[in-house]
Amino acid sequence: MNNLLEQLSNLIFTYGPKLIGGILVWIVGSFVIKFILGSFSKMLDKRETDASLKPFLKSLVGMLLKIMLIISVLGMLGVQMTSFIAVLGAAGLAVGMALSGTLQNFAGGVIILLFKPYKVGDFIDAQGHAGVVKEIQIFNTILLTADNKTVIIPNGPLSTGSMVNYSTEPTRRVDFSFGIAYGDNVDIARKILFNLFKEDKRILTDPAYFVGLSEMADSSVNLTARVWVKAEDYWGVFFDINEKTYNTFNAEGISIPFPQMDVHIQK
Repeated sequence: MNNLLEQLSNLIFTYGPKLIGGILVWIVGSFVIKFILGSFSKMLDKRETDASLKPFLKSLVGMLLKIMLIISVLGMLGVQMTSFIAVLGAAGLAVGMALSGTLQNFAGGVIILLFKPYKVGDFIDAQGHAGVVKEIQIFNTILLTADNKTVIIPNGPLSTGSMVNYSTEPTRRVDFSFGIAYGDNVDIARKILFNLFKEDKRILTDPAYFVGLSEMADSSVNLTARVWVKAEDYWGVFFDINEKTYNTFNAEGISIPFPQMDVHIQK
């Protein structure tokens, strides 16, 4: 009995302080984790993070913090964590290598949803595809092309590659190129274009219209015209002005040449 009491007393004096310290660290750590998760949640709300992503990010951060807390408490209790951490790291490395592509797409999805280089409804051109963003998922982004095709693009390349977002700015510049025949009056052609731009109320007056002679090509004198419109009016103005220019040039006697070659035969 005396030996049992002595052993029990040694255990209490040896592990009692460690156990009490571990319990205190667990309690304090739990409150700290709760505070960190609350601050993290407010940050996500402030950044207007996608609603489908917030619960996953909060649970991921919470899980990582709790794992760190458990390791700290076990270390205080005298448990040797070196081998456990090594095995955990090796397992994580093996899983990461096996799922490298999937994890890259997941990380890309997180980056896209956090920093919002584009959003649902934007018209983008990326990875050889152009279309309206229909949905942003964790692993993929779904585009709807102009001819009503659904394109699924992995988020990994989207987050690391170049991309053009046509919906970011409220206005866009429309560039035109018109060819007239040699011998036609450039000033008359410019005046016709200015009148067409002035008649179209969708074309903005600031910045001002621009029409300049850009090239004296083999078969034509090429004029470059530039106007600014609201982003949603881009294609309507582009097609309408091209059609009106063709009809008006014909009516005013301005020739629109086609590629041709003059052949001179000498006897």
